[in-house]
Amino acid sequence: MQKESRKVREFRRREQEILDSALRLFLEQGEDSVTVEMIADEVGIGKGTIYKHFKSKAEIYLRLMLDYERDLAEMMHSEAIERDNAALPRDYFEFRMSDPERYRLFDRLEEKVVKSNQLPSMVEELHQIRTSNFNHVTGMIQSRIDDGKLEDVPAYFHYCAAWALVHGAMAMYHSPFWQDVIKDQEGYMQFLMDVGVRMGNRFKRRKESEAADPS
Repeated sequence: MQKESRKVREFRRREQEILDSALRLFLEQGEDSVTVEMIADEVGIGKGTIYKHFKSKAEIYLRLMLDYERDLAEMMHSEAIERDNAALPRDYFEFRMSDPERYRLFDRLEEKVVKSNQLPSMVEELHQIRTSNFNHVTGMIQSRIDDGKLEDVPAYFHYCAAWALVHGAMAMYHSPFWQDVIKDQEGYMQFLMDVGVRMGNRFKRRKESEAADPS
């Protein structure tokens, strides 16, 4: 049993090494330019060993995206967030915006596998994790709405607005035009995260409304 356990650990270690190397190559060279042979060479194994872990490059794509969504779920269910759900917005934006290249890559990969109808069961698993994350976060948002901390609109308004801010920020980050305009991209991303944290704050909106209508 102990020997089998070591074999399982080695199998998982090698699998993670393949995923890490594939991600690095996809980011550096673009996923369309990277072959299974290139991934195998990067890891230092034979091409056949890759296929012991993954049936295709599309499966590697989806495993990377699944791991990303699971990491997001782990962050959202962390003890720190459970103790203080007000910390969720900051942690969410930092998670989603800290690596613009990876965000853009995963956005492209999802579009590829969905359009080509590859591995629909894995795509469904990805969407189930995302739905679970959505339900968990909107529940936390609703509790903050009930406490009077956030504007009283459907909880998914807040969640979708956060997603839209992240998606728009990533599009601007990679736009040749906006790259020329926004000289301090790191500072701009930090500014957007600050905006996201305050977005939908009920007290802030109430003060703005009172200022606009002093009567």
